[in-house]
Amino acid sequence: MREWTDTHLHLLEPEHLHYDWTADFAPLQGRFGWERYAAQAQVLGITRVLHMEVDVRESQMEAESDFIAALAQTTEQPRIVGLIAPCRPEHADFPTYVARQKAQRPLVRGFRRVLHTQADELSQQAGFAQHVAQLGAQGYSYDLCVAARQLPLALALARQAPQTNIVLDHCGVPDVAGQGLDPWRQQLRELAALPHVHCKISGVIAYGRAADWTDLPSIARDLRPFVEHAIDCFGWDRVVWGSDWPVCEVTRHLSDWMGVTQLLLQGCSGDEIDRLAHRNAQRIYRLEAEA
Repeated sequence: MREWTDTHLHLLEPEHLHYDWTADFAPLQGRFGWERYAAQAQVLGITRVLHMEVDVRESQMEAESDFIAALAQTTEQPRIVGLIAPCRPEHADFPTYVARQKAQRPLVRGFRRVLHTQADELSQQAGFAQHVAQLGAQGYSYDLCVAARQLPLALALARQAPQTNIVLDHCGVPDVAGQGLDPWRQQLRELAALPHVHCKISGVIAYGRAADWTDLPSIARDLRPFVEHAIDCFGWDRVVWGSDWPVCEVTRHLSDWMGVTQLLLQGCSGDEIDRLAHRNAQRIYRLEAEA
C-alpha cells in the first residue's frame, strides 16, 4: 500500500481548548479526537500527519501547540510529525512570538493565520506581509487559507514574501457546488506563476453539492476540473495532499475522500502520485527523513 502524509489534520478538543467559530456550525461541535481519526487513517495508508491549527482563541494559541506536541509523543501509526501553529502576523510582536516557537516548540513546521473569515484588509495591513516574508529565513512555511474571492489578495501577499514557502490551502476554496471555475482558474494560475507558492489538494470534497452524489465516481466527476486544474497549474513538484479531517466529513467520510483521490489519480505515474502523497510534503515542510 502506498504511504501518505496527511498535511491537514484538525483535532477538536473542546474540553481543553475553545473554538468560537464552531458555535454556529453544528457538524463540528463536540470532540474530534486523535483516536477517532487514527483508526480511519491507519487502514488508508496514512503514516505521517501534520496537525493544522484550528483557529482557537488567540489567548490559547500556544496552548494548542503544546497540546498537540504532547499528543505527538504518544502516536505511533500514524505519527504526528509536525504541526502548523496559529499566528497573528498583523501584530507588532510577531517576530518575538515566532522566536519563542523556535526556542520552545521544535515540532512547529510552519504557521497559519485564517483569512477567509476575516476582513479583506487584514492581510494588507502594514507589516503583515513583511512578517510572513521573514518566516522562510527561520525555516518555516506559511499556510494561506483564503476564500476564492480573496485570491487576488493572496497573490499580492505572496509576491511580497518570495523567500517563504507558501502553501495555498484547499485549492483556494473554489465554488465546487456551483462549478464556479472562473475567475478561479485564472487567479490560481497567476498564483502558481510564483515558484515559492504550493497548492494543497484538500478540502474540496466539503464544498460540493453532497445531495447530488450517489457514489465515488459522481463525487470525482464534480471535483475533477478543480483538482486537475490545480495540479496542471502547480505541477507535480508543488502539490501536497491533505484530509482536512473532520471538515471533510461535513459531506463524506475520510475513506471516501481517499477513494475519490485515487479515482482522480488514475492514469498518473507512481512517481507523480508519490510526490503528491508524501515526497513534496517532506521537502516543503522540512520534515525529518521518512523511516
